[in-house]
This record gives sequence, C-alpha cells and structure tokens, in this order.
Amino acid sequence: MTEHTTDHATERTDAHTTDHIDPHAAAHDNRRQVLYWRLLARLFDPEEQATLESASLAVVEDIGLPSALLDPQTSVDSIVQRHPELVAEFDGLMAPEPGDDGARDRAAEVRRAALASKVLLNVFARGSGTVTAGQLARWQSDAGWLERALGCKPGELRGGRSGGNSGGHPGGPSAGPSGGRAAGGPGVSPTGTGGPGITPDLSRLIPEIGPELGALEADLVKRMRLREVLADPQLAAQLTPSMSLIEQLLRDKDNLSGVALANAKALIRRFVDEVGEVLRTQVEKATVGALDRSVPPKRVYRNLDLDRTIWKNLTNWSPEEERLYVDRLYYRHTARKTTPQRLIVVVDQSGSMVDSMVNCTILASIFAGLPRVDVHLIAYDTQALDLTPWVHDPFETLLRTNLGGGTDGTVAMALAQPKIAEPRNTVVVWISDFYEWQSEPLFESMAAIHRSGAKFIPVGSVTSSGRGSVNPWFRERFKDLGAPVLSGHIRKLVHELKTFLA
Repeated sequence: MTEHTTDHATERTDAHTTDHIDPHAAAHDNRRQVLYWRLLARLFDPEEQATLESASLAVVEDIGLPSALLDPQTSVDSIVQRHPELVAEFDGLMAPEPGDDGARDRAAEVRRAALASKVLLNVFARGSGTVTAGQLARWQSDAGWLERALGCKPGELRGGRSGGNSGGHPGGPSAGPSGGRAAGGPGVSPTGTGGPGITPDLSRLIPEIGPELGALEADLVKRMRLREVLADPQLAAQLTPSMSLIEQLLRDKDNLSGVALANAKALIRRFVDEVGEVLRTQVEKATVGALDRSVPPKRVYRNLDLDRTIWKNLTNWSPEEERLYVDRLYYRHTARKTTPQRLIVVVDQSGSMVDSMVNCTILASIFAGLPRVDVHLIAYDTQALDLTPWVHDPFETLLRTNLGGGTDGTVAMALAQPKIAEPRNTVVVWISDFYEWQSEPLFESMAAIHRSGAKFIPVGSVTSSGRGSVNPWFRERFKDLGAPVLSGHIRKLVHELKTFLA
C-alpha cells in the first residue's frame, strides 16, 4: 500500500512539475521577451542591436507576420494596405479584454507583442533633426493607430476629432465605426482575443497619454521648416491639420504671403471645420429648452392630455351607464425655458491659452447659430479686441487674433461689462489661466457680475487634451464665490452651457 501510494504521489509531482516547465509555454514567453527587449532598445538607443534584430525577425516570420513590422521607416498604414487582415488585430490591441477567465494563449501574446511594438515604436521613436511634411503626416497616421489600439477613435486623445489617413485605404485610421471604440468609452476591445498578459493594458494611462501625444506632435511641428513646406503646394497638401500645426500657423501668419499664406488659410479652415463638426454634435440638443412648469399650461384642445384626464377621473366611472363623468380636465405643459438672450465669451489669447482660443472661438460660433442667443466674443492679452462682428465665422475670427503677449483681464472687463444689459438673462464665460497682472480689481469686477444675477462661468482651460493650470489664488476665490472654475476637457464647458441653456 505504501509503495502504491508513493508511486501515485510521484506521478502527481512529476505531472505538476511538467506543467510548470512546459517547453512550449517557455518558448512563447522567450519570444515575447525578445520583441519587448527590441522595443526598449530601439526607444532608448538609436543604434541597431544586431542580435535582437535577427532574433525578432525570426520570431515575426515564424508566427506568420510580415517582416515590415520591424522596419521603423514603414508606417502602419503601409502594412495594413498590404495586409488588410491585420486591421482587426490592431483595433483594441492594448485595451483590456472583456470576460477574462484567467486562461492564457501564449501564442496570441507573442503575435500581439509584435503588433504593439510596431505601433509604440513608430509613435514614440521620433528621431531628431528637421521634419518633412510627409514625416509629420506619417506620424499623425501612426498616432491614430495607437489611439485605435487603446480603444479610442483616431485623433480622440490629441483633440477629439477624426485623425488623418495618408493612405486613404478603407481600413485606415479614418475608417468608419469599426475603427472607433465601443460605446461606453475606452477600455473595451471590439476584436481582441486571448488571455491576460498579452500586451500591457495602457487604457488606465489614457489621461496621461493624450497630453504626451500632443507634446510629441508639437515637437515635430516645431522641427519643420514650415514656411518652406507651405510655399510648396505638393508638400502643403501632405499636412494634416492639428492643434499644434494651427498654433504655429496662427503665430506665423503675419510673416506669410502668396501661396504660403493661401495654404496656411486652407489648413486653418480645414481644422476649424473638423473641430466645429465635433463640437456641433455635442451642442445640437441645446437648441430646445426644458419644459417650464412654473408657467400654467394653456387650456386649449391641442394641449389636452387625454390619457391623464381619463386616469384621474376613473373614480367617476358609472358601470350601470357605462359612462365616465369628467369633473376635471388636464393639460400638457408646453411652455419652455428660453435660452439666454446674451452669451458673452471672453478668451485669454496669451501664449499659454492657444488651444483654448481655437476651441472657444469655434464653440462661440456654434452657439451664435442657436435661436434667440446673442453671442459676443472678446479676446485679450494686454489689449482687448471685440471679435463679435466675426463671431459667426471662426476662421475669420482666428485670423484676427494676435497670439502671445502678457495678460491684463481688466481691459477685457472694460469691454464686457457694458454688454450686460439684463443680468438675469446673461451668461458670461471667462476662459483664462488667470495669471493676471491686476488680480484684485479683476476679481472684484467678476464677483460683481456674479452678484448682479448674471451667470458667471470661469473656465481654467478648454484644451483638447484636458491639461491646463489655473492660478490657485483665483481658484480659491471663485470657489468661495460659489462659481468654481471649470477645467479639463472642452466637453465640460459644453455640458455646463447646455445645462444652463436647457
């Protein structure tokens, strides 16, 4: 009996040991580590590591993926043009998997490690030196694929708009719904397969990744010889509008002329139209106000609520006569809260607020198109400019701005205060980082607007990335005033305005 028991125990131990040293699992783990070691080596050392390159090539070819995945000069667009079946694998590549049961598919891990390495390397290994229009367009396209891999729409992390697609193929970053994330936000892979540990789950880092992508894009734009690119129609046609590019164009517009100026204006208009379409979708429901139940309903037949009238009078039903006696009629409320007659938007156009200037100029033009809303737009640095005559055309408005300089909100306040004719029918949106030269008098003027009955909304940043900083002195005083500073993504401002307009 003892020998028999010992034999079985030995068998179980041997089986258990064999499970833990499965040579196939160990081989897959080694392959995946090779790919990630190559990724790290490429990111931190531009010199090619021959051993890692040859080992990675062997892995990629053995699992049936194209060797172009290891070529830093080949864009993701080019790869999926030749291998369209890979589009589904790139989508949601780094998003967490729904319904994990703990099982691991190590072969799938290796495959996805190769694809993830390609996307990450193309986006974060941006090199040095002068950048051409084609290189910028390729980077923007690859950044769109990274956003898709994270479960977002192309361009979403860099500005909430659809990204460009230099390749123009159906499966590229500008593709339809299959390229976007599932409803409900990032973090759900529409096509992913496999188990845990396939690729790093970067979805939790999305708030940090967005600003970093924006910073990378801005660096590439600064390294371009932009004036030379704009002067060449073929090179200018390769540019994909982005917030970083628009900022540079607005700063340099006074130094451009002829073909270069015409190309710059065309890029600005394209960007304005793209962002405007996104924002218009967010505010389109603000055109109809909520029901105002403080106003008694009109007692006319078309407002009669027949269902409610029958329900409320059921106690008057006569079974003998089979007749319902109605002693009270009920009517529907139809009066709606009207939108404010005046919306005053004041935007700091100093160097730190470029993103806000662009977004809010477009947003003001959208609200100016709503019925019964009289929108006024004021931009300021150390001087103030009333842009109201052009508020319906954000393109013309932006061309009249002068980005940069210091900040003195008192000059903008001098233009804004006379526009407040009916305080309780007015909303004032003030966008700035509030690092002001004359803090005390400006805050007192803002507090006076708030006390007058007007809706005062201080906004610290309405950037595409959500990154921004606000003067702590102003932040605390606005909080004490009962008008806390809004800061973060532009969607917060849209939501606040929609709530007020409803």
